This record gives sequence, structure tokens and C-alpha cells, in this order.
Amino acid sequence: MIALNVNGKAVSVDAEPETPLLWALREHLKLTGTKYGCGGGLCGACTVHVNGKAVKACLTALSKIQGASVTTIEGLSSDSSHPLQKAWIAEQTPQCGYCQSGQIMKAAELLQSNPRPSREQIVRHMDGNLCRCGTYHRIIAAIQRASQEG
Repeated sequence: MIALNVNGKAVSVDAEPETPLLWALREHLKLTGTKYGCGGGLCGACTVHVNGKAVKACLTALSKIQGASVTTIEGLSSDSSHPLQKAWIAEQTPQCGYCQSGQIMKAAELLQSNPRPSREQIVRHMDGNLCRCGTYHRIIAAIQRASQEG
């Protein structure tokens, strides 16, 4: 059993120590907002926070985060009231939507450390989170909106 704190709740996951966090979240805890994209840490669709830092859940073994605090897209806010979630809606950011939870979690890490990032800082920070639909201009606009309104 691996003990974690997920979205503010103490949980135990009955899985092998090398099980990726992604599968513990999706299969064991039924938190399906975190998406499987590539499985190799290349796309960012599985981004969650571990102890406040954005990580790729597909590459993060449970054994490495025993006792850690994990925040998923479901834990960002219970009612979609987080400034990023509101900005994503206002900017009509998603097209297919598949990568968006990972995009939002990566952006939340940025705004936590830098509440008023420049466009260049946003682009640099978000590098590594891919959007197959190419909505990068809307992702940047949503982050800028959240930084101004949040």
C-alpha cells in the first residue's frame, strides 16, 4: 500500500511500487481528469502537482512519492472556479480538450510562482505541454487573462 494525500484527502493505493502515478489516479482512485497522452513524458497531458510542482504522472512511480501531496485537475477547484478554469472558458481555449487538464495544471504551477508572467515567460514555462489541435494562442491568452483577473 502506498499512502498519498490526493486533492486534500489521505488515500492508500494498493499497487506495485513502480506503478506510474497516472494509473493509480485513473484506475485505482477513478480520477480520470488526468489524461494518458504518450506514456513517455513527452506531451504533458498527464500533468499533476506533487508537493506543488508540476510533474508528468506517466513517469512518476508511486514509490518515489510515498506520503506526498498530489493535486489533480479535480482538486484544483471543486466547482471550476479557479481563475484558470474560468479563463479557459472565457477564451474558448479547448478544441478537442484532451490536453487541457495538463495545460491548466502546468499553467497553475506558473501562476503560483509568478502571478503576472510575461508572454515570453508563459511560452517558456508551457514548453513541453503539447496541444495537437494547436490552440497555443488561446492557451496563452487564457493564462494572461487568469493572471490579470485572478
